[in-house]
Amino acid sequence: MAKLLDKQRYKCALGAMQTVQAITRAIPILHSGPGCAQKLSDSIGSSGYFSPNIFPCTSINEKDVVFGGVKKLETTIENALKVIDADLYVVLSGCIPEIVGDDTGEVVSRFENAEKPVIYASTAGFKGNNYKGHEQVIDAIIEQYLEYSEEKEQGLVNIWADVPYQDLFWLGNIRELEKLIAEIGLTPNTIFGYGHGIENINKIPKAQFNLLVSPWVSVGNMKKMEKKLGIPYLHYPTLPIGAFETSKFLRAVGEFAGIPSENVENVITEHEKYYYYLIERYADMFLETRVMAKQFSVVADAQYSLGMTKFLVNDLGLVPAKQFITDDTPKNFQEQIRAEFANLNYGIKAEVEFETDSYKIHHEIESHDYHGYPLILGSYYEKEITEKLFGHYLNISWPVQDKVVLDDFYVGYTGGIRLIEDIYSVAVQRWN
Repeated sequence: MAKLLDKQRYKCALGAMQTVQAITRAIPILHSGPGCAQKLSDSIGSSGYFSPNIFPCTSINEKDVVFGGVKKLETTIENALKVIDADLYVVLSGCIPEIVGDDTGEVVSRFENAEKPVIYASTAGFKGNNYKGHEQVIDAIIEQYLEYSEEKEQGLVNIWADVPYQDLFWLGNIRELEKLIAEIGLTPNTIFGYGHGIENINKIPKAQFNLLVSPWVSVGNMKKMEKKLGIPYLHYPTLPIGAFETSKFLRAVGEFAGIPSENVENVITEHEKYYYYLIERYADMFLETRVMAKQFSVVADAQYSLGMTKFLVNDLGLVPAKQFITDDTPKNFQEQIRAEFANLNYGIKAEVEFETDSYKIHHEIESHDYHGYPLILGSYYEKEITEKLFGHYLNISWPVQDKVVLDDFYVGYTGGIRLIEDIYSVAVQRWN
């Protein structure tokens, strides 16, 4: 029997066009029906040098379903190379051409001698969501563009985190990760965001190692680079938010990179001094039991649900109710992620549920006794249910519709302080 999925928190795999868009001077070429780019783009923060409104698209129709759309794809790529000034062209295939059997790879291979690189990724919607589409784009770069390099640059680290645009804080988060890594003596290399384009992609094979900060997204990419490019990787599954997890993160990276522990500890000490100075200034408010909820739930993808839960328990001493992961996490990663939720300070364990149906999530939130006002960190979909329960609500996961984020972030020591400001700004409004 067919089931309804209420308010899903992800897009189809063709949403990987936003992964391409996040690479400076890279442009997607869509082999899909008309309207896909507009439907899959976000209304806030997705314009720029190349906006979804100008992405080249084959706009295939009924005729192409019958006779195939490969000729139209070839001419679309040809014209994109002529009229669009980009450094990397990434062809993304949608549902229709893959259903009718268009050989996108064969068409793209005709452009292997083009002046600029042209690669492709299979991103049909029925093959997965945009988290998987993101992985497909990274795979395409690895398999079709990058080559093994004998030259290795000591201290160069490729940093990978979660999915651009799907995470509204992606730009600020990755910049803060770069700063933290640089402070302990490493040279960060990322391919997303301002000024990070083809030059940074070209540096990838020279890295000492890859650093993946994500519970599951891109683990496969790391393994592929290790096999093809000979780059080892450190998989850190928790987004480091606040002092406790960020210090733990820096120690793990420093140890993996072979950095003297005293160098890392010096950086940690300076950050923690300022972090706890700020906390102490507001100790009266944090200890005032009327201000904050007794229990909380996070409704987000695995990255934010895990990172936020560890921060709220380990740094703020809050008690977790059930946590919800909404990104359709592959089953082979779920037990590892559950283990992370059971590894909290003070012997606390958080129950976690992998659920993509908002109706079921909201029913469980409404049915739970939070012993007072609940604290709900989630998407815009959680606003109504939180208001119904007279709780504290903060929009931290997609879709985000009540704030504009340019380069704000929640990562690291500074990100933890910003998150505290956001949470308690919501809470104190109840008493003013």
